[in-house]
Amino acid sequence: MRYENLEVWQRSFRLSIKIYKTFEQLKDFGLKDQMCRASVSVPSNIAEGFERESDKEKARFLVIAKGSLGELKTQLMIATELAYISKEDSLLIINECELIGKMLGSLIRTLKSCS
Repeated sequence: MRYENLEVWQRSFRLSIKIYKTFEQLKDFGLKDQMCRASVSVPSNIAEGFERESDKEKARFLVIAKGSLGELKTQLMIATELAYISKEDSLLIINECELIGKMLGSLIRTLKSCS
């Protein structure tokens, strides 16, 4: 299976683009950089995992992707508190992070049960 065909990869790819566009004008370069890097890490680690040979290796990279989602959610909460993003827009993105996280969790469980 190609990772590009996975819904979880497609959603995380779109999430990364959304983060870049949402914070494009943000002058807080440190937080902006952290959010962009965390968001890019999600589809990148899914892709890297699916290029690996074993299910164990795939699962390890999916766990890393899931961790990056947690990092991104925290950074979005900080950005919201600093009024860099509206609570409504933040909630939409955080909800997408949580959905992607559930998808990754399910995929991780499936891969671990196969190995």
